[in-house]
Amino acid sequence: MGQAWGFGEHGGPEVQEFFDRPDPVPGRGEVLIRIDVAGVNPLDHAVRSGLVPGLDGGRPFPRVLGMEAAGTVLALGEDVDGLDVGDAVFGFALTGGGTYAETTVLSAPNTARIPVGLSATVAATLPVAGTTAVDVLDQLGLPAGATVLVNGVGGGVGLAVSGLAIGRELRVIGTGSTAKREHAEAIGVRFIDYTAEDVVAVARELVPDGFDGIVDLAGGTSLRTVAPLARESRNVISVGDMSVPDLGGRFVERRLDRANLERAARLALDGVLTPVITAIHPLSDAPAALATVENGHASGKVVIKVA
Repeated sequence: MGQAWGFGEHGGPEVQEFFDRPDPVPGRGEVLIRIDVAGVNPLDHAVRSGLVPGLDGGRPFPRVLGMEAAGTVLALGEDVDGLDVGDAVFGFALTGGGTYAETTVLSAPNTARIPVGLSATVAATLPVAGTTAVDVLDQLGLPAGATVLVNGVGGGVGLAVSGLAIGRELRVIGTGSTAKREHAEAIGVRFIDYTAEDVVAVARELVPDGFDGIVDLAGGTSLRTVAPLARESRNVISVGDMSVPDLGGRFVERRLDRANLERAARLALDGVLTPVITAIHPLSDAPAALATVENGHASGKVVIKVA
């Protein structure tokens, strides 16, 4: 039996609970891992709230929170290729196993080995934030010297996108609240504080001819406010707002396969993709870790160190 943090029904934070569960048995195409580190993401509380039912795997309650983790392979299900017992790996729990736990099952096609020299803590941040950064910038395909606006720069994905964009020699302007300024400016972002400045006015002053690309992580009214700042509407790409095509933009095209995980890991190992990890919580403090992300107060990436 191992401890896990999850939820007994769909709802708000009040449905969350610690519970013991036996190690899950890996099914076809799955690997059982002992978790070292789990990443915390806004998607986690969206799954708990029942907003994305396709990601819960249809498992009975209580369900474990979390979508990404790094750890060590303990057992293999049928039809698993390219991974072995004892491998240090990182990846997605796409079949509902959850990752705020001592053990879990990961989807093998969405799991990769951690390269030598890369820590499990960094690896645990790559399935969501790291590969999203790679995907959205590949989709934009901007040349060196181009300008990109990152709308909602302060979270784990926003900082990953910004850091990778700067590594590709793009000029990055980012919007966020006052608390997000320090980490954004530390990696070279020209920061616009939406709580104290007129975002559109400042952005137009900085980039009078319009942005070559906009990466949206905020959605809603904020997206609609900044979308007209793009030179071409098709180069507005949102990571969270499915209505972006109504504005002429596009939703991010995600690649969750092993090859993309390996690519993100290589970029991290080379120092091109550097996750900004701002908080490391023990599993016993998982409620606080998720609350920080759910309340919008997290700057950078929050992780849970299990082992």
